[in-house]
Parts: sequence; C-alpha cells; structure tokens
Amino acid sequence: MKYSEAKAGRIFVIRLEDGDIVHEAVEELARAENVCCGVLIAVGGADQGSRLVAGPQNGRADEIQPMHHVLEDVHEIACTWTLFPDDTGAPVLHMHMACGRKDKAVAGCIRSGVRVWQVMELVLYELVDTDARRLPDPVTGFKLLQP
Repeated sequence: MKYSEAKAGRIFVIRLEDGDIVHEAVEELARAENVCCGVLIAVGGADQGSRLVAGPQNGRADEIQPMHHVLEDVHEIACTWTLFPDDTGAPVLHMHMACGRKDKAVAGCIRSGVRVWQVMELVLYELVDTDARRLPDPVTGFKLLQP
C-alpha cells in the first residue's frame, strides 16, 4: 500500500448537458479552474452509443487487451472518479461508472467516451496540499497513481 495525505479545497457543483462527453468536459473544467487533484461523484443519464471499457480480455496476460461495451440504449448511471495530474501535468480522470436499464447493468471505465443523455449532475471535491500524480508504469503500461 502507498498513501499520502491531502486537504479539502474548493467544491464544484456541475451540470453536464445533453451530448457532452463526460471525461472531456470534466478535464476541461479542471484546466479552466486550475484543479489539479480531486474526487467526483455523479448521477444522471448516459446516451446510447456510449462506450465503456468493461474489463481486460485476460486479466493476467502479458499484453492487456481491453474489452469494450457499447450502450445500446439510454442508461441511468452512478459513478465515482478520481482526478490527478499525469507525468505532463495534465489533469486525468480515472472514472468507473455503473449503468443500468431495466433489469440489466454494466460497469466499467468511461475513458472510451460516455455521452450525456439530457443531464448529468456531478460534485467535484478538490484535493490540495498533495503531490500525488499518475506516472507511467512499465509493467502494465498504465499511468498509475503515485500518492
């Protein structure tokens, strides 16, 4: 386990609108407001055609092959995310979303592109006094959080 301490900063109440691409909109807000680190919660709707990464093809393979899931219709969503800068200083979200419709649900990372259906409500809690960063990991190829 690796960890560090941070303090609470500003709190942003956000409404994304129909057609917004979730991770692009939040990262744009982070750049505009100079938010380096944070955590978010969200509820709302994801539009049909939105894409999730719903796991690796084989979790222990040498090369990680993501599996993509495309939403065939509008889904209700709930999600939680973290926001930390990468090795270039750019704010990068790590976002997982649960999407449900009727009696079926799917969950995954939204980095492939989730489009808002009508409205999505978010609360962004800024974290300050932390040097946490997402740095490249040579084993996984991911940019992993280094607290």
